[in-house]
Amino acid sequence: MTEKSAQSANEKFRIDKWLFAARFYKTRSQAADAIERRQVQVNGMRAKPSRILSTGDLLAIRIGPYHHLVKVLVLSNQRRSATEARLLYQETEESRQMRETVAENLKSQPTPPRFAGKGRPTKRARRDLEHFMSEK
Repeated sequence: MTEKSAQSANEKFRIDKWLFAARFYKTRSQAADAIERRQVQVNGMRAKPSRILSTGDLLAIRIGPYHHLVKVLVLSNQRRSATEARLLYQETEESRQMRETVAENLKSQPTPPRFAGKGRPTKRARRDLEHFMSEK
């Protein structure tokens, strides 16, 4: 057994680090917060961010309106490219179909109207406002 494989055999893979490495969340703290808010379940049970993950675990992940049901294939604590991150898990077919349905429903909803005057004022509007305030 090589030194690298012996080290990986003794290494523990926390669920929050794995979710970050698998690119479900942009930061590890976001992954830990989602686990604390019960948006991530392991094998149908509540988990803590420090829970040790193993291959074959089934994760139910809720991110906004989307629900992912994935099976852990490979354990990793290092965040790599998105193509390599997809190799860490396998999403179930039902989960993929449900996410596509939700995406279609969200796209079909009308967008809210944008109202004039929202956001930062233009340079002209700011000057007019400063002129108005100085007249007091």
